[in-house]
Amino acid sequence: MFLKSLRTSIITIVLFTVLTGFIYPLLVTGIAQILFPGKANGSMLMKDGKVIGSQLIGQAFSSPKYFWSRPSATSPFAYNAGASTGSNYGPLNPALLEATAKRVKDLKDADPQNTRPLPVDLVTASGSGLDPHISVAAALYQVPRVARSRSVTEETIKSLVDRYTDGRQLGILGEPRVNVLKLNVALDEMKSTSEAQ
Repeated sequence: MFLKSLRTSIITIVLFTVLTGFIYPLLVTGIAQILFPGKANGSMLMKDGKVIGSQLIGQAFSSPKYFWSRPSATSPFAYNAGASTGSNYGPLNPALLEATAKRVKDLKDADPQNTRPLPVDLVTASGSGLDPHISVAAALYQVPRVARSRSVTEETIKSLVDRYTDGRQLGILGEPRVNVLKLNVALDEMKSTSEAQ
């Protein structure tokens, strides 16, 4: 009786391991590759035949001619997808207050003429530490700095922000947001287009 139960248990484990560990993932991956190949491969952005990043993971930008992403909370380097985590600091934690004060100073130093209130998402990390989006307010806050750095009008940069603003999901979920990588790629393409003319 015991050997029969043991044999049945082993067969069941092997069967479900093959079924759920191999066949099901291969089937789902195959369907995803056929129906949604871009999304299944990480929503990668390409430029000149090279991958420049994913639309799903933020990137660090520090040049004044680019829009800056939301701060990352990953380590040992920023936007490390293998270490996705929040900072987990409470609102009264001195480490959070210190990091936020430094980010405020960095933003003010980069654009001392800007007297607008700083949007909170430019000085705090997202829950995952990898957020590729910023709020529309965060993008508009950076418009004067980017426009000056690129020697173009603020209206030109604002129109790009408008074009790359994603609305609410299904019209009701979340807030409008801007994908920083896509916006920065458009900035570079704008420069290339104007040089070609």
